[in-house]
Amino acid sequence: MWLKRISILNYKNLEQVELAFSRKLNCIIGKNGMGKTNLMDAVYYLSFCKSATNPIDSQNILHDRDFFVLQGFYETDAGEPEEVYCGLKRRQKKQFKRNKKEYTRLSDHIGLIPLVMVSPADSWLIAGGSEERRKFMDVVISQFDREYLDALIRYNKALQQRNALLKAELEPEEDLMLLWEEAMALTGEVVFRKRKDFVDEFIPVFRSYYAYISQGKELVGLAYESHAAQGSLSQQLKESRQRDRILGYSTKGVHKDDLIMELEGFPIKREGSQGQNKTYLIALKLAQFDFLKRTGSHTVPIVLLDDIFDKLDASRVEQIVKLVAGDNFGQIFITDTNREHLDKILREVGKDYRVFEVEDGGVSAREEEGDV
Repeated sequence: MWLKRISILNYKNLEQVELAFSRKLNCIIGKNGMGKTNLMDAVYYLSFCKSATNPIDSQNILHDRDFFVLQGFYETDAGEPEEVYCGLKRRQKKQFKRNKKEYTRLSDHIGLIPLVMVSPADSWLIAGGSEERRKFMDVVISQFDREYLDALIRYNKALQQRNALLKAELEPEEDLMLLWEEAMALTGEVVFRKRKDFVDEFIPVFRSYYAYISQGKELVGLAYESHAAQGSLSQQLKESRQRDRILGYSTKGVHKDDLIMELEGFPIKREGSQGQNKTYLIALKLAQFDFLKRTGSHTVPIVLLDDIFDKLDASRVEQIVKLVAGDNFGQIFITDTNREHLDKILREVGKDYRVFEVEDGGVSAREEEGDV
């Protein structure tokens, strides 16, 4: 699957943008704050039905405007056209359509256009709390496993209901509490099993990417922690009920799962340099790309690389350039303020590229674009 054209109206600081893309490489150049990341976010939105940077839809509408519209015109690996539309008016429900037919559930769209995004915001995977690392697993697995996404949605609904009962002034009814605890346990076991299978398969791919980029200079580790690995979730929820009632929330369950990230056997959050952290994050996302390519829809995911070269030394930049310029990758979008980095990539990929310049929310194609 690749994105042939995009139409953007009133999205963030992008007032009106119409662009045709290269099937291979699209370079987006501009100073910080001009709208490069917003353009990438519009592409992300068409895959995930939401922004990567701001989950509140109404705040993604251009100031003083009442709506935004995003349209993506794609082509499948088999050459079939796909059109995706999203429209949002203030104080109204957003519309999401595939080939002019509106979705009943937005979750039905997830996985149609597999996509991997690498951005400065990924630093929260290391520096942030466990919620960020669970989100990483959810974004990957949900793109190829419908059962996982459905179980996760039902688990979160049951969790909300149990938490509401825990916060209630009166002691909740035993049968009602058991109902939601059993729902959490059943769906939680599905989520746990699929997360564990994913991480087991993911780790060697991730390590190989890190070793390639760092040229074998460091050893990294990744491990999955879950209450579900410690025994019956149903029993753990029942045993923690009194403590949870005092605290007002559920302390046990897969909503507390975490990924343990290590460098040379120590937490990378504490031990890693900026360059090592960046390498770790890029290796995670490249492994995510590799995983999605081999599963689910069996189509090559679109890759968004937003300002990835900052804080990396020249040798690591060179290794990443070799990777993304290779035949293993499909359509790529790269943003940078440094034209020198992009020139290296352009020399590697040959003629199949386009270059765009962003300034104050306006995007224009440069005449130097390669053949497509």
